[in-house]
Amino acid sequence: MSHRGKRAVVTGATSGIGEAIARRLAMAGMTVVLVGRSDERLDRARARIAAAVPDADLLLERADLSLLAEVRELAKRLGAEPPPDVVVSNAAVITDFREVTSEGISRILATNHLAPYLLLRSLVRPIGRRAARFVLVGGHPGGLARVPVDLDDLGSRTGRGLGPLPSFRPFVAYARSKNMNAMFGYALARRLAGTRITVNGAHPGVVTDTGLGKGALRGTLRLYSLLLRLNPAAPGPDAGADTPAWLATTPDVEGISGSFFVKRQRVGTAPHTTDAARCDRLWDESAHLVGLGPAL
Repeated sequence: MSHRGKRAVVTGATSGIGEAIARRLAMAGMTVVLVGRSDERLDRARARIAAAVPDADLLLERADLSLLAEVRELAKRLGAEPPPDVVVSNAAVITDFREVTSEGISRILATNHLAPYLLLRSLVRPIGRRAARFVLVGGHPGGLARVPVDLDDLGSRTGRGLGPLPSFRPFVAYARSKNMNAMFGYALARRLAGTRITVNGAHPGVVTDTGLGKGALRGTLRLYSLLLRLNPAAPGPDAGADTPAWLATTPDVEGISGSFFVKRQRVGTAPHTTDAARCDRLWDESAHLVGLGPAL
């Protein structure tokens, strides 16, 4: 099925799953806007995708998604052009949970949750009455059930509940941010009910060569990552791109919103991610952090 003439935005598109998603959308005929932090990495990703898809229509947008000021400017640029038909929020990091940005916000929280929250909210008005799909790349629903979001400490500043193993604490903070993605998706879908914009989440699976956490993994978590890379049967980024790219393009989910998918199947997520009061609390706290009012 050709999607020529449609425009897709993919964040974290310079490597791993994001690049694989962008390549699949380009193969489907979409104009794909690659979002990344580095001009050099964006150029290299464009070259790799163009080599695989010679007629790919690719545009580049440089933005550091850990900085809310850059996310705001990115949203303005994307909204000023023909607004996107698809936005795949894929960018994510694993860093020391104590690391903060120049804006004084946890880097994990800013990149993984506040950036998609601000970007997607900011694009709703430019999209207006048009049809569009928002896809949030999240984490495994089963694994994340054990790490509910601490709504009193979104940035994990206290370290409370991150566990006794220092090497695993960055991953737990990351996992919480992935639960935030699901909660935000549900809250946004409810607020967009009656419009032609749909919002769904997707778990890409446990795959190798994502680049996630490069240089930040320590101890047992680093050993696990190494063993995964050494496993010849472990799936790579292209396998991880399958469900997010499918959600962005398939007619099978036309009109479906507020759901989460694993291997192209709709699945449930933990009760602490679907509770409307918790989702609304996260929405309001996030609005405050990014400088928006609570009303969409």
